[in-house]
Amino acid sequence: MMADEMKDLGFARLDISRGKRTGLPETIYCPGKTTEQLIDILRAFREKRLAVLGTRCSQEQAHAACATDLPVKYDNTARTLLLDGERPRPLPGTIAVCTGGTADMPVAEEAARTAEYFGAQVERFYDVGVAGLHRLLSSIDSIRRAQVIIAVAGMEGALGSVIAGLVKSPVIAVPTSVGYGASFQGLAPLLSMLNSCAEGLSVVNIDNGFGAAVQACRILNLFHSLP
Repeated sequence: MMADEMKDLGFARLDISRGKRTGLPETIYCPGKTTEQLIDILRAFREKRLAVLGTRCSQEQAHAACATDLPVKYDNTARTLLLDGERPRPLPGTIAVCTGGTADMPVAEEAARTAEYFGAQVERFYDVGVAGLHRLLSSIDSIRRAQVIIAVAGMEGALGSVIAGLVKSPVIAVPTSVGYGASFQGLAPLLSMLNSCAEGLSVVNIDNGFGAAVQACRILNLFHSLP
């Protein structure tokens, strides 16, 4: 790796060239980092004039970062911290982010904010779960227009299967830890989604809105190479 592609801070080696190599720029996983370490990382990206997104950022970390002179914005629902700077080029197409219920919004917003940081256009369809199927059906025409769909649901996790049976676009299902005891902190919806009879449904880990957004944006990135 060339020296100018990596920034060594001692406690972290920042992948400055990730965007050029993979099409999606570097992000920061905030848990496990001290506020001082997080701020040092943000300053390193600021020196390069690059934007960077921190995920699962705590309020304590966000408060410390916002108290500096760095141009950062914190989203309390998504728990994302965005450092302003040179952003990725816009991605073609649209990602629809859908949730089974309002309680799934933190995971959905992590997906939505991540996808927007990567340059995607996002449309949100929240609280369209199968307990009131008419809510989903009232929005299905708009959802079908998206190039990729992210379905976020806890409880029994049926939303991804239902949507995958109604649309042509690829669907990425995200099980959440929302639910009562027998949902086993998201294990029940995870297994339901993995065992879906709706073909073409892909599944990420429990509460992994970030991973779903990365996969969705990689799909959109393919459109850049089309003639």
